[in-house]
Amino acid sequence: MIMQTYQFKAPALIVNGPGAAKEVGNFAKGLGKKALLVTDTHLEKAGLLKDIKKCLEAAGIPFTVYDKVVMEPTQDYAEEGVKVFKEAGADFLIAAGGGSPMDAAKAIGALATNGGKISDFMGANKIPKPGAPLIAIPTTAGTGSEVTPFTVITDTVKDVKMLIASPNILPRVALVDPLMTLQMPQSITAATGLDALTHAIEAYVSVKAQPLTDTLALQAIRLISGNLRQAWSNGDNLEARGNMLTGSLHAGLAFANSSVALVHGMARPIGAYFHVPHGVSNAALLPTVIEFSIPGNPKKYADIAGAMGEITGGLSLLDAAYLAAEGARRLNDDLKVPPLRGLGVEEKKFNAVVKQMAADAIASGSPGNNPRKATEEEIVELYQKAY
Repeated sequence: MIMQTYQFKAPALIVNGPGAAKEVGNFAKGLGKKALLVTDTHLEKAGLLKDIKKCLEAAGIPFTVYDKVVMEPTQDYAEEGVKVFKEAGADFLIAAGGGSPMDAAKAIGALATNGGKISDFMGANKIPKPGAPLIAIPTTAGTGSEVTPFTVITDTVKDVKMLIASPNILPRVALVDPLMTLQMPQSITAATGLDALTHAIEAYVSVKAQPLTDTLALQAIRLISGNLRQAWSNGDNLEARGNMLTGSLHAGLAFANSSVALVHGMARPIGAYFHVPHGVSNAALLPTVIEFSIPGNPKKYADIAGAMGEITGGLSLLDAAYLAAEGARRLNDDLKVPPLRGLGVEEKKFNAVVKQMAADAIASGSPGNNPRKATEEEIVELYQKAY
């Protein structure tokens, strides 16, 4: 056996459990003098920011709110946000919300200390200086962005989702509080939960997986598969919400260190061309891509099926592995997630851009981590099958 070393990066501090968000004042004190709170207007209206603001006021931390991030973040949010950051005299960031406010805050933090345009940083390790310190407070159990060194920003001019990866944008503190997720609507519970499941599955099968990410990814699959239906059926189920958020956290730590694979590579162009939410794009592709990928590592897909609660005893390795695809398909059905054609992906435009989408998927780099490598032609076929 070849021995090798592995790197594992994570925020300096993760606080997990009901009430974690109320610790924000204590941790803000050590990070800077004035905060920019990056969020969206929906959270403001839902009253979810009330406690966070109260805690900051009690700790004597002044803050300015930037609440324009109502959809997946674009370069405009990053540029507008850094302007607000500088005008307010802020020196650190707090992001409260789903993946969009957290991704926007990472981009704002990078621009605040490095200057330039966010497109300058597209790709891996292009951010020279650490971004402004960031406290991340997720309100969805999905992206895992509170513990990852990634941000995805849409270039609206080129219709491209830019993946930016750098340890310099890893949040300093993650406050993971299930009470912050209780008001999540059913559709967002489904989309973000399936996104987290895809993170966990792809982290586990990635060719960059390592022992620590394997442990986290399998536990994430167990927690998400065992609790997503309950959280979707009854949003007030605090136990299910807590398990979902812990599962999403595990998945985030896993894929932050072993990367994602073919599903994510294929999902990004669907978001860019058709503006389908990222988690739903992942979910619609997941069963088809699992079936394609199984020959690359049947043992790991059999493990996934077992972690999803499928009965694999007495089956051959391959038969057990194919139950992972079946489990993902059934979960989509139960959560009412349709195939691509039911997600507003218009057939004529889909056929016109599908080859370009396959090229964009490969260019993202994620498909290179898949256990079974896919050619551009095979990716076109997978898109058509998922459609």
